[in-house]
Amino acid sequence: MKRERSITGPLILALTTVMVVFWLAAIGLSFRVMQHEFDEIFDSAQQETTERLLALILDDLNQSAEIDPRGVAMLNTAASREYLTYQVRDASGKVVLRSNDAPAEPFDAPLRTGFHDTPNARIYTEMTADGSLLLQVADRFKNRREAVRESSVTLLIPLAALVPVSIFAIWFIVGRALRPIDTLRRDIGTKDSGNMAEVDAQNLPVELRPIARSVNLLLGRLRSALEAEREFTANSAHELRTPIAGALAQTQRLAEELPSGPARDRAHQVEVSLVNLGRLAEKLLQLSRAEAGIGGSSNAIDLRPVLDMVVSDFQRDSHTNGRLQYYAAPGATLIRNADMDAFGIVTRNLIENALIHGDPEMPVNVSLESGGVIRVVNDGPLVGEADMAGLKKRFSRGKTIASGSGLGLAIADRIVSQMGGTLELLSPANGTKAGFEAKMTLPA
Repeated sequence: MKRERSITGPLILALTTVMVVFWLAAIGLSFRVMQHEFDEIFDSAQQETTERLLALILDDLNQSAEIDPRGVAMLNTAASREYLTYQVRDASGKVVLRSNDAPAEPFDAPLRTGFHDTPNARIYTEMTADGSLLLQVADRFKNRREAVRESSVTLLIPLAALVPVSIFAIWFIVGRALRPIDTLRRDIGTKDSGNMAEVDAQNLPVELRPIARSVNLLLGRLRSALEAEREFTANSAHELRTPIAGALAQTQRLAEELPSGPARDRAHQVEVSLVNLGRLAEKLLQLSRAEAGIGGSSNAIDLRPVLDMVVSDFQRDSHTNGRLQYYAAPGATLIRNADMDAFGIVTRNLIENALIHGDPEMPVNVSLESGGVIRVVNDGPLVGEADMAGLKKRFSRGKTIASGSGLGLAIADRIVSQMGGTLELLSPANGTKAGFEAKMTLPA
């Protein structure tokens, strides 16, 4: 299943990525600045250490020469690891004295005061006043790089905690910022032909108010168009009922008065056409009422008597030939927030559809089950999936030679949805290998 695109996810990812990139860029810039500053600090400390160390060594050499010759050997002792190493060299460049970690070979640095870089260390040279001795102190680059590296890693460590915290913070902030959009989306999503109320634009941010205003203008035009359509359909159907009934009565009387023959047969054909036209007018009137949203009700009523009455009317009709069978589960009730007339239209359409399109030699079963489930089942050929998908559309009919307008199931589905229920069409019928079933569920 393809996941639906969302604004929140890409926005969180983009903001988090930008934040991490800027943080890394800041660390990189800090690295360069720290490297430069550390070099200045290390150079200053190295120079100061060299100057002080030279004075101490000269003093120690002078005292050792006069008091204790073994004092010069004491200068060669050092700790196990030295950050700074040094060599004392004479004017010819010979190493006179060196620290424990200093190499025996002279440093690769010129014999003049100042800094000099070798591949592995930075060396500072300081000379005595008479130029007889030179002290060269070496600071390995490894020590400097280690200090910069550890400082940079220290800056990277907070990033591990910053990323998830930032994702949560951005998600929270973006969620709050997009909440009016989500509210507007849900409000617009509830709009259909049964809900044309205006979108509330008072509490929306100023950026979204033009959208709400445009939607409200569109809803107003749709309301006007639908009301005009419903009014025309209802008026047309209502105005047609009386002349159709009069024409049907005159045609039936004419057919009785005519002698047997072609004229009488044509009169019966006209009678059938007028009957179908009357049914179409009745369906159009029902459709206009369904589109007006008559299904729901604020008061809960018992619909069981309505179902019993509709079934009883069909059973008494001589045209059903005793085909209609009715079963209600013991103790089954049907107390729902629905309009009685609307429920009667639904049940009448479902039963009429089953009687017309089912096998005329087989019964039609109507059952009321506990939980508000009503089943209308008729025998007959299977209905293909392609035909089944369009049966709830207006003026859509399956492969049948029976008369009809293609509105009955569309009207029933529309009203059931207004009652908060569902209408399922099944072929084959539940528990059989053929037939057709209309299953209406009205939840409490």
